[in-house]
Amino acid sequence: MTDHPPGPLWSGRASNRAQWLIAAAGAACLALGVELAVDSAWTAGIIPLVMSVVGCLAVGLLILYGTLAFVHVAVTVDSENMEVRCGHIGLPRRRIRLSEITAAEFVPRITPQQWGGWGYRWRPEKGTAVVVRRGEGLELRLGDGKLFTVTVDDAENAVRVIRTHLRALTR
Repeated sequence: MTDHPPGPLWSGRASNRAQWLIAAAGAACLALGVELAVDSAWTAGIIPLVMSVVGCLAVGLLILYGTLAFVHVAVTVDSENMEVRCGHIGLPRRRIRLSEITAAEFVPRITPQQWGGWGYRWRPEKGTAVVVRRGEGLELRLGDGKLFTVTVDDAENAVRVIRTHLRALTR
């Protein structure tokens, strides 16, 4: 008989549909860059053309990655870790061992404005956060005194599961 890794004790997600609109703008920049590269009859010279194409492609890719990476977040808590995975490919990713957590709090209202926008954020006075939408989330105090916050649906149950395991670890 083989040992199977334990399954998740809790898992949740949060999504932001508005990010898809921004991603569409990134796709439009990419399309414009491709259109300029393929079907351009600019007589102003090659340097302005190359700068325009590269600029459109770079801006399009940055916007697409920046938005698609934070369209949704998935949080999983198992008996040893809490893992946060962002976007469709799961990057950026953060894994926090439950043994590193000293406290877990439910936060009923988190806004992107509190953190300076959507995404993976760091503020010296607040710690680190993954913010994909406004609404509920959880805040962890880590053993080194730093805070980690994430917006996720059903955060109150996640906090309950984490606190249960923290009590078990202190016994």
